[in-house]
Amino acid sequence: MRHFHYSSLSELASSVAGLGAAHILFEPGAERVRSILARPVPVGEFTLGNSVAIHPMEGCDGTLDGRPDELTFRRYRRFGAGGAKLVWFEATAVCREGRANPRQLWLHEGSVREFARLLEELRRVHRERYGNTGDLLEPLQLTHSGRYSHPARIIACHSPAVDRKTGVAADYPIISDGELERLEDQYIEAAKLGVAAGFRAVDIKATHGYLLSELLGAKNRSGNYGGSLENRTRFIRNVTGKLRAALGRDLILCMRLGVYEGVPYMRDPATGVGVPMEYPLPYPTGFGVDPANPLREDLGEVRQAISWFREWGIQLLNVSMGSPYFNPHVGRPFETPDQGNYEEPEHPLLGVDRHFRIAGELQRAFPDLPMVGTGYSWLQKYAINAAARNIVDGNIRIFGLGRGSLAYPEFARDALEKGELDERRVCKTLSYCTYLMRRKDNELGQWPTGCPPFDKEGYGEIMKAARAKAREAKPPGS
Repeated sequence: MRHFHYSSLSELASSVAGLGAAHILFEPGAERVRSILARPVPVGEFTLGNSVAIHPMEGCDGTLDGRPDELTFRRYRRFGAGGAKLVWFEATAVCREGRANPRQLWLHEGSVREFARLLEELRRVHRERYGNTGDLLEPLQLTHSGRYSHPARIIACHSPAVDRKTGVAADYPIISDGELERLEDQYIEAAKLGVAAGFRAVDIKATHGYLLSELLGAKNRSGNYGGSLENRTRFIRNVTGKLRAALGRDLILCMRLGVYEGVPYMRDPATGVGVPMEYPLPYPTGFGVDPANPLREDLGEVRQAISWFREWGIQLLNVSMGSPYFNPHVGRPFETPDQGNYEEPEHPLLGVDRHFRIAGELQRAFPDLPMVGTGYSWLQKYAINAAARNIVDGNIRIFGLGRGSLAYPEFARDALEKGELDERRVCKTLSYCTYLMRRKDNELGQWPTGCPPFDKEGYGEIMKAARAKAREAKPPGS
């Protein structure tokens, strides 16, 4: 179903009002938008040169031993030229068994030199175009993929609906407290390598159903890392403390935090629309989830956790939600689902409104902790108008774009120079990038992902090859 049919900002605003999406507001003037997004943002002792970010967008294009490869360098050179002063590096595994696919980046002694070269390439391109990298920040996102690790899942707790969705048996073993304690030190070692490579900020990733995100919702887990909120945040507390002890206070600590997980969805075979899978009540797991009605958020624990994270040294928070594996519409409101997935169960504007409502509540609760907002791509050329209004109203400090940056890496430059985006370049949320990311039939076990419609030079032939491979795999007559 086609939802985005707006030829003007006033048409879009009228639809927003008709849907009751009260948290989506717009700054209409191009000069006003330009000046708002150009505002510098203090992050601890550091100051970002503007209020625009590129979210961590995984390319699935590293080498089998975790080093950045040709497409990785290409992507970050394009990001460096794009004009955003916060370029959040993609999910980088802290250990081999924590990778989500065989081409995910992995930081270790054998790959650190290539990470240093990648970071320097980003900075070189940015410096050549803008003259300065002293106000450019590039957090290195450290991750363990947990339930979505390849080739073996590593889970923090059992959740009936999530287990069914991901094909995990009820008696599948969970990671032990001892293994988690050892993993903490792997995060520290990876962060040390990141600093050696030149990174001045690291992100302790806790979103999208990966290991640390699942730990935050592990209310039914026993032991030192489950049950109470104090226990569920123990891993993050220990890692932040060890990072400060090992690397001092100059390292900027960041976090991409999933503040509302939601429940798994499935495709209704009759309509193709997404519907919630059957789930128990009270809902036993999940972070930011109302146990009495997990289709809505409860931010009580989230606010408490963020207050602790801030005390433990987190200086920049990137607000995210949902899981791309079981409810993609929550985190990424879309126009077209990736192949085989469900159609939007709600108007995408309601998903955008959810993002803005929750992020706004959290940013206003912690005005001294700068937060990066998410959920803008579906708004296409009008994303920057909504971002400027959210910044002015104190609902967020930094506007972040994810999928849209793959399609249009220069979006920040155009926003900052013109106060408007090129309608011919903006992401249309058609999910081609997700299609490539989900395909595992490449000879390396993973297709690289990007934006085939708007970056044909980089991904046009890759998309053709992936589709040809899919056709070969179909049985005759299907």
